[in-house]
Amino acid sequence: MPTISLFHNDFERLLGQSATVEQLESWLPLVKGELKEFTQTTGEMRVELQDSNRPDLWSVEGIARQIRTKLQGLPPDYPFFYTRTRPKRRVTVAAGMERVRPYVAACAATGYTVTEKGLTQLIQFQEKLADIFGHKRKTISVGLYRLSQIQFPVTYGLVKPTEARFTPLGFSETMTLQDVLTVHPKGLEYGYILADQPLLPLLWDKEGQILSFPPIINSREIGELQVGDSEIFVEVTGTDLRMVLLALNIFAANLADRGAAIDPVDVVYPYATEWGTSIKTPCDVGRTQKIPLTALEAALGLPMAVDQVQQDLRAYGYEVKGRGKKLMVRLPPYRGDLMHPVDVAEDVAISRGYDSFIPEMPAQFTVGALSALDETSDSLRGHMIGQGFQEIFSNILMSHQDLVERMRLTAADRQHVVEVENVMSQNFSCLRSWIVPSLLRVETASPRAFYPHRLFEIGEVAIPDLSQELGSRTAIRLGILIAHPTANFSEVHTCLDVLMFYFVKAYTLEPISHSSFIEGRSGTILCDGQSIGLIGELHPEVLENWQISMPISVVELDVAPLCRDDS
Repeated sequence: MPTISLFHNDFERLLGQSATVEQLESWLPLVKGELKEFTQTTGEMRVELQDSNRPDLWSVEGIARQIRTKLQGLPPDYPFFYTRTRPKRRVTVAAGMERVRPYVAACAATGYTVTEKGLTQLIQFQEKLADIFGHKRKTISVGLYRLSQIQFPVTYGLVKPTEARFTPLGFSETMTLQDVLTVHPKGLEYGYILADQPLLPLLWDKEGQILSFPPIINSREIGELQVGDSEIFVEVTGTDLRMVLLALNIFAANLADRGAAIDPVDVVYPYATEWGTSIKTPCDVGRTQKIPLTALEAALGLPMAVDQVQQDLRAYGYEVKGRGKKLMVRLPPYRGDLMHPVDVAEDVAISRGYDSFIPEMPAQFTVGALSALDETSDSLRGHMIGQGFQEIFSNILMSHQDLVERMRLTAADRQHVVEVENVMSQNFSCLRSWIVPSLLRVETASPRAFYPHRLFEIGEVAIPDLSQELGSRTAIRLGILIAHPTANFSEVHTCLDVLMFYFVKAYTLEPISHSSFIEGRSGTILCDGQSIGLIGELHPEVLENWQISMPISVVELDVAPLCRDDS
């Protein structure tokens, strides 16, 4: 979860009133935040936010805005989202951008003189937004510039890697875009986003001055915002237009809260977008949604009056109207996290205060007990430890590369993996479909440990299953790994045989062909005519993909079929 630093006196200025640290801490539940640290000498506070769906809260401006809205009981007013005046500045998108990084949004902010603390907060939020919300700049990236040095219109177009030269931030000499990708630290870190692109994105003004090479780095001359600057140009580029517009809206609201006047910018596209070929940014891209009052009552577990719900939502920043048992709600332009009535119910509860709800004690007394599956899992742990194995615990989230590519599976096997739709990191983009890759990840990190390595894990896996409500089901699996210079099929088969003996389960092995295993040295484990797992020696290519130098034999099987009938 995001953790941000803010300064007490800066927060008070944005809040519009004095507030003690204790008062701030008591208000943090309004933003699902928790004070982790306060330094008395500097006034610095570190706040952890227990929410990854509200990027507008990942800054001191956003936290102060939400608290200020609640204290005043009304949403803030940002007229620049709705002005009909034609912008005097324009960004022109060149043809071909739709193939690389198609979208851009921008605005100008004047009248706010950047302070040292204000600059620190702007840069912190810029990085948080691009890294977390923007998936390490892949989906969105943000640039801040010195407006006075830019001659409009600005062009967002494509150039050859060696065609343009500029001085990037952090360097004193000019470089081509190719040089930036191969030499500059940001190019080395984020260059993969533009991998294999023959033409690269660039922002330049009417005079040919380069603003930045998005999403990699700004130019030093125009893109290095400094303390004392009072005219700022903000741009956001990315691959998802809604996210690009939302990110700019948040930045515009933050700068407006610091006293800046926001001037919209026209963005003109040569191709169609969801909002047309000419978009005035920032703009309100939200929509009004109809929410049944009964849905809120069901979620919160008590009857609710329409008037009170409207008051709670307005005090949390919503535009809301009510009629009968229906509410028409609309989020402010800097929010885009409303997907379900439960989201509205949560905001009602936060606005009202969780401590205002009277808890109900259970009407029935029950005694908890382990399920048959948990009892079997615990028994398996005892047997595995008894055979000299060491237990590991892994995250159920993994990368597609670990689950499919490193395991030497084909692209067709992707359909057997449950993927996260809106991932924060590609390293955790899938729910694991088997335990073996988790064991291999540990083995990769353990080449200096004395052999033999005997590892096991009992944990959850996600299996695609269209007959289930969410399209997948969860199973508990046991994974076993043996690694040493002479590890083989027979050795791991012996471990499986001992387990099945103690669990009084008759089983047979049937040869199979599997891409992850050596041909002729793998099989499926059959119990009562049903396949309950796999056994075999891993293919040398799999070991090479994981950078493992020892032969490895593995077993993986479902725990459920091992449950005793009398459990």
